[in-house]
Amino acid sequence: MTGLQVIFLALGALTLASAYKVVTSRKVMHAAYWLVATLGGVAAIFATLEAGFFAAVQVVVYIGAIAILIIFAVMLTRKSLEDVGPQVNKNWPGALLVSAAALAGIVYLLSNWQGFMQMPNPLPEGGENLVAFGEALVSPAQYVVPFEVASVLLVAALIGAIFVARDTRN
Repeated sequence: MTGLQVIFLALGALTLASAYKVVTSRKVMHAAYWLVATLGGVAAIFATLEAGFFAAVQVVVYIGAIAILIIFAVMLTRKSLEDVGPQVNKNWPGALLVSAAALAGIVYLLSNWQGFMQMPNPLPEGGENLVAFGEALVSPAQYVVPFEVASVLLVAALIGAIFVARDTRN
């Protein structure tokens, strides 16, 4: 196993640990901070895969925009920031069974895939792939609709946070 693979596995473990903390934190602000750590781990994984563009997009869009929007929305609501209900759902054994079956299926598929342990071919120099990717992002036939839907969702979340945070006593 190469050093890069060890770093990749360590980053994956740290990312999974912080994702676990996102869903088990009692305080919403702590969960938001763990979300930032999780998204940072995903960006670092992209960097180890030599996908610098996706790492930068992960940092700018998800950490810089969405996570900060969530933190602002939590801060604007001024509600109780601690979950006082039970942390475990009564249906957790079924969820654990489904998750274990999905993990077993993924492990089975990856163990039978011949290219799993091979290093990927390096990207060609010159930026041809980046140009094609940029054109795909703004093409109406490809990815422009999901980006527009995401922008409408972010604006709706911001308007909702302002609506919830406004003081109706005045």
